[in-house]
Amino acid sequence: MGLISNGTTIFDNGAMASGFGGSLVFISSATASASASIEFTLGSYKEYKFFFVNIHPSTDNVNFTVNFSTDNGSNYNVTKTTTFFRANHYENGTGGSVSYEAGQDLAQSTNEQNLMNAFGADADQNAGGYLQLFNPSSTTFVKHFIAVTSGTQDDNSVRVPYVAGYANTTSALTNIRFKMSSGNIDDGTIYMFGVN
Repeated sequence: MGLISNGTTIFDNGAMASGFGGSLVFISSATASASASIEFTLGSYKEYKFFFVNIHPSTDNVNFTVNFSTDNGSNYNVTKTTTFFRANHYENGTGGSVSYEAGQDLAQSTNEQNLMNAFGADADQNAGGYLQLFNPSSTTFVKHFIAVTSGTQDDNSVRVPYVAGYANTTSALTNIRFKMSSGNIDDGTIYMFGVN
C-alpha cells in the first residue's frame, strides 16, 4: 500500500519514493579539548545538520552559543532574529515548566545566539542536541535555522531549549561557530552533516 498525493507516489510499501527526502552525508567532526570554539566551513548543501554530543563547559553558569560568518570566518557578526522557549524540570521532581524566554532571543542582533543557557560544569553535567541550517549558500533569501538541545543547568535541572530564527542576510554564509559565552568548551564532539 502506498501514499499518493495529486497523482505522485510519496510512500511505496512504507519506503520513501525516489526523489523525496534526503540522506545525511557526513562531512566532518570536531572534538573539543579546552577549546575556545569549534568552527566549520559551509559549502553548497541546501541543508546542514550539526549534532552535539556530550558538550561540557569548563565554567559553570555559561551559555552554549552559535554565530555565523559571511567572510570566511574573519567576523562572526551576522544579524539574527530568533525565538527561544524551553522546558525545565529539577532532579528532585519539582519545577516542571514550559516557558518563553524573551531574554534569550534576538531581535536584529549580531550577538551570539544562546542554544543552552545557565549550563552546569559539574563533572556529570553535559548537553546534547542538534542544529539544522537551511540553504546557507543562498544569495537571494535569509537563512533559517532550528536548534534543540537537552542539558543540565548549574542548578541541577534539566533544560530543553527550542531555538528557531533566521540569519538576516542575503549574502552566503561561509562559516558557523559554536562557543561558550565564557570559558572554553571543555569536552564534547560536534558532527557536521550535509543533506542531499
